[in-house]
Order: sequence, then C-alpha cells, then structure tokens
Amino acid sequence: MKPRDVPLYLFALFCAAMMGLAVGATWMVAAMYLRQPAPWLALPAGVLLAWAIRHWVRRPGPGAAVLAAIATLLAALYFNVLMSAVRLAGDFGMGLTEALRTAGAGMLLALVRLGLRPADAAWYAAGALLAAWVAWRRKR
Repeated sequence: MKPRDVPLYLFALFCAAMMGLAVGATWMVAAMYLRQPAPWLALPAGVLLAWAIRHWVRRPGPGAAVLAAIATLLAALYFNVLMSAVRLAGDFGMGLTEALRTAGAGMLLALVRLGLRPADAAWYAAGALLAAWVAWRRKR
C-alpha cells in the first residue's frame, strides 16, 4: 500500500460506516412499521450495502467484502441500539432523542447485549457473510 492511498482507504471506511448507519436507521423504521424486530432484514440490508460498496470501489474483491461485512454488522448494531432506545422511550413516555440522550451509549449497548438472542446473531452473521459474498464478486 502506498502512503498516498491511506486517505482513500480511510475515506472508503468512513463512507461504509455512514452507509451502515443509514441502513440501520432505515431498518429501524421498517421494523417499527412491521411492529416486530425483524432480524431477517439483515439479509436485504447486507445485499444493499454490498451492492453500493461494490459499485464505488475500484476493484471488487477482499477489500470490498470486508467493507460490506463491517457496514452490515454496524447497521445491525445501530438498529439494535435504536430499537433499545425506542423501547425505553415507550416504557418511560419520552421521545426517542430524549431516550437516546438520557440512556447514553453504555446503557444502550448493555441493553443490546442483554436482548441479543442467538437466532438474531445468526441472522446478522448471515447478512454479513452474504454482503461479503456479493461485494467480492466482479461486476459484469
């Protein structure tokens, strides 16, 4: 890796993280509409992220696959944090932003860890693997 490529790699990582957060927020809206957590949405989220990453990286391959998997796992984490905040907001009769601010990152992550079921983790892992596979493939 050349020193001039470092900013490009950092920017790619930043873009993948921002896309993962955006997909996680959209996933939360879809789950709220369905009125259930819907961890199976990790599969379409992973495909969407992988498709987007594969189209803006120069050479699809292992780098794009890693970015897609990280973005998918970040989307799943953000989705779970937002869902924990929604549950807190509903239980205590406050707004979502107030629940996020009051609870803080530590409490929300602890609630995510406590509420994570093995089946949910399997869906998230499958979504990350699917994202890596789709991003690894060459464009036609």
